[in-house]
Amino acid sequence: MNDPAKFIRKKIIAALTGNISSGGSVVPVYGTVPGNATFPHIRVYGVNLVEVDQNRTSFTTEVTSRIEVVTRFAANQGGELTANTLISNCLNLLRVREGNYFDLTSDGFKVYTSVAENINYLRDDTKSHTLYRAILELQNRVIEI
Repeated sequence: MNDPAKFIRKKIIAALTGNISSGGSVVPVYGTVPGNATFPHIRVYGVNLVEVDQNRTSFTTEVTSRIEVVTRFAANQGGELTANTLISNCLNLLRVREGNYFDLTSDGFKVYTSVAENINYLRDDTKSHTLYRAILELQNRVIEI
């Protein structure tokens, strides 16, 4: 059994990179956020992999990935609107119907479902900034081919 999570993250990052903007600027997409990151930005990372169908002929897994939008404003300013808008734009690019799932055939996998499991909205206050985050959990069911 092989782990398809890295291939799904790669497809998510490719789908979002250059296609999400805010205030006329392209929003950067990261797997690992660098220390000099600008705001807003999007972080893509894996959550888990669960084997969901144990049979003798194939390996089927459910891969959960997170797409996290992070916005930042001066302390006690700004609001959730930017994070809401950006995560909605991500959702429109990533949550597709049958026939338009990520193509992982060259990596030895087939994605056969895609579900937006949930979106959580968080606010973090520091002494100098307020961060608004929107975190989308995207589940993909994948069969090894």
